[in-house]
Amino acid sequence: MAEKVAKLSVTREKDFMYYVKDGAVWKVQRKQPGVPKGKSEKVADGNFQMDTDFIYFVDKDGDVSRAKRAVGGQKRKKKAAPAARKAAAAPSKKKKPAKAAKKPAKPAPRKVGKAMAKSSKKAPAKGKGKPAPKKKGRR
Repeated sequence: MAEKVAKLSVTREKDFMYYVKDGAVWKVQRKQPGVPKGKSEKVADGNFQMDTDFIYFVDKDGDVSRAKRAVGGQKRKKKAAPAARKAAAAPSKKKKPAKAAKKPAKPAPRKVGKAMAKSSKKAPAKGKGKPAPKKKGRR
């Protein structure tokens, strides 16, 4: 949760962004397309010392508040030590014996049920012996 540091009651304007720097509240115009960057101006002096363990902001009441800064963030995967990475990247000087090439396995024959085997033999050809028409166009 946030705790109030200084009661300043700053009135906020819609087109400005407010931030806390060196114990004072500053405002700067929001970025808009085609408008040059605006200059910051000091709104109020808070007269408080800032701590790096906290983030400071202007709350909805216009007062300066602070919240505990998140430290560490998301856990990362552990990386190998630099010496271990070099050893893994360097090619080994020993020759490894060549592996025997395996022959690809033959696919298993398709099993067709008796009803399918009989019906496939009796089914007439669709084209009745006529060749399919050729498609026109470039090849």
